[in-house]
Amino acid sequence: MPNTEPNRLSAVALARQIENGELTAEAVMRSCLDRIAAREPVVRAWAHLDREQALAAARASDNSRKRGVLKGVPFGIKDIFDTADMPTGYGSPIYTGCRPGFTGSAASLPRAAGGILLGKTVTTEFANRHPGPTANPHNPAHTPGGSSSGSAASVADFMVPLAIGTQTGGSVIRPASYCGVVGFKPSYGLFPPAGMHPNTESLDTVGIMARSVEDIALLRAALMAIPYEPPVMPERPPRLALCHTPHWDRALPEGKAMLEDAAVRLRAAGAEIVESELPPECGDVSEVQRRHSVFEALRVHAPELYRHEALLSADLLANGKLADAKELTLADFRQAWRDAERMRAAAAEWASQFDAVLTLPAPGQAPRGLGETGSAIFNGLWTVLYMPCLTLPAGTGPDGLPVGIQLIGKRHADARLLATGVWVERHLGARQ
Repeated sequence: MPNTEPNRLSAVALARQIENGELTAEAVMRSCLDRIAAREPVVRAWAHLDREQALAAARASDNSRKRGVLKGVPFGIKDIFDTADMPTGYGSPIYTGCRPGFTGSAASLPRAAGGILLGKTVTTEFANRHPGPTANPHNPAHTPGGSSSGSAASVADFMVPLAIGTQTGGSVIRPASYCGVVGFKPSYGLFPPAGMHPNTESLDTVGIMARSVEDIALLRAALMAIPYEPPVMPERPPRLALCHTPHWDRALPEGKAMLEDAAVRLRAAGAEIVESELPPECGDVSEVQRRHSVFEALRVHAPELYRHEALLSADLLANGKLADAKELTLADFRQAWRDAERMRAAAAEWASQFDAVLTLPAPGQAPRGLGETGSAIFNGLWTVLYMPCLTLPAGTGPDGLPVGIQLIGKRHADARLLATGVWVERHLGARQ
């Protein structure tokens, strides 16, 4: 059997082989860069990439005695995080060529664990709705999702094994699902946001993407500066809540079919599947998420709005949440905050009955066209509830594009969610 190209290996396998001397960080980096050279004209996942800088970093890793769980493993990071040694544009012409004075925590911690920052991945404008140039690697006529567009596409296309994104509504889970990779949004606050341009500070959550749950756990350990412990298969099959959410009527036929099929397959593998919906207290949860995001937008984007309004997109300004923000009062926001706290308590009690909640990560496959990034209707509710989310590939839709499922855990039960994810990943598999 021919050897697998390094760019197609898992992050765990790369770290092990580099540690054992079977691979060098430079060989891994060259493999990733060769893949990018071949595919970037189509996928357009990268906002900044410097081949010589990446290779120099890989050679430095090979010559260093410093160890770490990610030693020699490349990763990409969404261009919404500050990096002192690479331009940071936040997806906006306002910041073209901007060089921040320091590097954010989400870029620094993986480097401290030995990882090599390959480059900056494309984001939508300030991680909102106005899309960048990235295309879905499975079919470039379709969106990769957003706002972590380049992070999802680069991992899906074997350009890099790991990538970092952010989620305020559905910006990690949805693109991961559309591109057919594993996406993880932790419980709110567990990954450090320092050095990230804010979108909605009460919701913004750093998230990660990989091609397996085990790789997610590896990058999670680096971002939390904790020892790496591979997620262990549960001793018993999980108890899962099958939750359609209040937005089931917004699901596409392939999304509905995939979720129901996944429930059938997991039940056959031994899982207990219980149909259950969010508690009544959470009935207006999506509107609460919208109010948080809208109210904070006017304050977060004040520097751009009052100095560079002409360079903001209509998706953010006239047709977006900056316009909506002017209609929302402080009383509205305070009520939304109180409602959110009440909903989080109710959701935590409900979720404690299960190992995870089984639901949709997106309405279906990625929509055609690059002008929009798809609906986040199946994501925003979990983001405002501060619950950890994991999406897994489950099969394909009518156009051969990936369709996934999503697992939700109780807030701060992230390790338990990843363990359940390993069980589901192994027993569900992807129908490609």
